Amino acid sequence: MSVCPDLHQHYVQVCQNLGQPENPFIAHVLQEADKNDEIIWTKGFTLKIAGNSHLVPVQRVTDDSLQVLVSVLRTAAFVTGLDLRYNVLTDAGAKTMATFLQENSSLRYLNLMFNNIGKTGAELIAKALHGNETLLHMRMTGNKIGEEGGMFFASMLQINSTLEKLDLGDCDIGVQCLIATASALNLNKSVKAINLNRPLLFSQEEETTVHLALMLKNNSSLVELHLCKHEMKNFGVERLCEALYENSTLRYLDLACNKITSDGVKFLGKLLKWNQTLQILDLNANRIEDDGAIYLSQALALYNRTLQVLSVVSNNISGKGLVALSDAMKTNIELSCIYIWGNKFDEATCRAFSELIQMGRLKLNCTDVEPYEVDGHIYLAELSHGLQKHYYWTPTYCVVTEKDANASLAIAAVSEY
Repeated sequence: MSVCPDLHQHYVQVCQNLGQPENPFIAHVLQEADKNDEIIWTKGFTLKIAGNSHLVPVQRVTDDSLQVLVSVLRTAAFVTGLDLRYNVLTDAGAKTMATFLQENSSLRYLNLMFNNIGKTGAELIAKALHGNETLLHMRMTGNKIGEEGGMFFASMLQINSTLEKLDLGDCDIGVQCLIATASALNLNKSVKAINLNRPLLFSQEEETTVHLALMLKNNSSLVELHLCKHEMKNFGVERLCEALYENSTLRYLDLACNKITSDGVKFLGKLLKWNQTLQILDLNANRIEDDGAIYLSQALALYNRTLQVLSVVSNNISGKGLVALSDAMKTNIELSCIYIWGNKFDEATCRAFSELIQMGRLKLNCTDVEPYEVDGHIYLAELSHGLQKHYYWTPTYCVVTEKDANASLAIAAVSEY
């Protein structure tokens, strides 16, 4: 076996050759990586150079320091993931990364979330992925690539047949990009998970939801779909439910932060009576109220035995609806995770969920409430758990393994390592 390269020493040498100052944070990460030779050679690993680390002093990665880093990584085939979130990369850095993606044959995970990449950088990266046959997971989250930048990724999905997970959340994409992405996914057979959260929509017609629903009728590979903050109302939910009667692959549906009421949840309740695929349903921050909760509880108690996770956080549900959901868990043993914080807890609600937890039916790491008693009365306190607990951040001191804290519970998640 050949000798494992010394990443830190190589980095120092390249900095000298290019006349660039060393970035102390990059140097620290590479020094730590050099200590894990066995892991590097057996599995490959992810270089985590996140600019929001609080454990060590951070000098964020710039375009110039990225150029040095990729020069080092060109000879490091054992680096299979690169986490550059929360740095200060611009379109110039995106150009460097695009060139690297065209040359590299080992990188499977790339996280560029919340840098300063615009539409020009998005074009370069998306076009680099036309010929890339290695990258499986790409996160552009929070880069303001806009409608034009999003269109380049939609076009890429018509050509690339390798990428499995794409995150374009918080990227200011618009109506045309959503429709183009939906059209591309009609034919794309490789993408398993896509995040289209928080587009900029200036229409009340919900035409984007209609196109996404039509896509779900034809797509047979997508298992995870995030449509948070789409201004979706009951009409859009009805269109999605109609499509899901013909879809047998989608397992994770995220409809958080929309405008769905109990009338829209009625369609979801009917769907759950028939659907045998959905495992995660996120309705966080809608307004389903008691009637909506009861529609869901009836479907879950009597018919559905597939759904594993339900989030109804902040939905203006009072004791009547919450107790109905707790009763559904007593008969439905498949429903293992439920998140209810932000609703109207009365004494009956507190007692019902306390009983579920005490009898072991509901585990504390699978919910966001914990009972406590004061003067003979039961109350519920909030726990820091949730479906997307680690969407915007992940701890740097350990690997997150709890399924309830990860966004990709229902699929064979693409590894970062």
